[in-house]
Amino acid sequence: MDKLEFRVEKKKTFDVYNIRKDFPILSRTVHNKPLIYFDNAATTQKPKQVIETITHFYSHLNSNIHRGVHYLSQASTTEFECARRIVKSFINAKFEDEIIFTRGATESINLVAKSFASSFLREGDEIVISYMEHHSNIVPWYMISEQFGLKLKVVPINENGEIIFEEYEKLLSERTKLVAFVHISNSLGTINPIKEIIDKAKQYGAVVLIDGAQSVPHLPIDVQELDCDFFVFSGHKIYGPTGIGILYGKKHLLESMPPYQGGGDMILSVSFDKIVYNSLPHKFEAGTQHIEGAIGLASAIRYVQNLGLDNILNYELELLDYCTERMQEIPQLKIIGNAKNKSCLISFVIDNIHPHDIGTLLDLDGIAIRTGHHCTQPVMQFFKVPATSRVSFAFYNTKEEIDILINSLKKIIKKFN
Repeated sequence: MDKLEFRVEKKKTFDVYNIRKDFPILSRTVHNKPLIYFDNAATTQKPKQVIETITHFYSHLNSNIHRGVHYLSQASTTEFECARRIVKSFINAKFEDEIIFTRGATESINLVAKSFASSFLREGDEIVISYMEHHSNIVPWYMISEQFGLKLKVVPINENGEIIFEEYEKLLSERTKLVAFVHISNSLGTINPIKEIIDKAKQYGAVVLIDGAQSVPHLPIDVQELDCDFFVFSGHKIYGPTGIGILYGKKHLLESMPPYQGGGDMILSVSFDKIVYNSLPHKFEAGTQHIEGAIGLASAIRYVQNLGLDNILNYELELLDYCTERMQEIPQLKIIGNAKNKSCLISFVIDNIHPHDIGTLLDLDGIAIRTGHHCTQPVMQFFKVPATSRVSFAFYNTKEEIDILINSLKKIIKKFN
């Protein structure tokens, strides 16, 4: 069959040990130890269904899209646009044209920063972000603020790693033209109250962008219910390929914004006298797209949907609670980020042991975690730490793996003492 099949067998019960069989990499060893992968906030592992989808594309359908009249081009185009419909349904966008394929959440934010700013922002206008943003949701706004003479305002956070909502309200004014917030912090796990954030911004007529890179793998998203103007995420954090991402934008805004890049497929006609740009979504998709990436992302979304986001959320919160309790057994360990509403990751420091040493020694036990500033240097500065160690969970992790992690941490502390 040439047509790709996105469906996977629906799981009757959430059996983590059966689910793990879908992920080939989880059966390998590292340093002669079974791999324990706790770096899911950086990137998730891929189920065989996604891998097979990509292999099938290259084996049976590979061709460039949109421009060809031959069979393979038409078939590839059909699957690519089917992937767009799957994403539209997944986040409940109103129109397919509101789904733009990009290289990732970072490019999606940069697209909005460059294209929206050049059309709608003027000297003296204000952009509001939070102290806990990833660098990809700080640097683009900083760059355009310098370019256009804008003012960048930052919402502070408290010792639990939560935004101070009252301070957010104080920063808003008629000069606020754009609010850009992370949904879930990649370094603290904090789940921000984005519906309230959006509603408050709308009172001042501001446009709102939500960075959903960390939330899409864990929480149901309904962009119409949220009423955000832009929403971005990356495929590789939701069990899909790297190099593919999504920009959702309200249709009237995307239509009013100029193209981000020039090239093929984003034009209707070109002459040396006049260029006519293509309609949505192609206006923002210049050049050959990451075709297999989009199709692989659609397969990953189908996989997650068949597991059930509610099932995923409940199980991952069990892991979060269990690991938090086990870490509290270690007096030398301090968790950074204790928000009341928190997702399934934990950042921590251990007295007198550098996070990089912790990560290196855990690796020798086959345990993959992330160490460093996690592209959130302002967060590290706020908590007065150079870096943290971060464990982040996915639905294929187990409590037994957490037990091994805790035992390894205790051995590391004993070794240093």
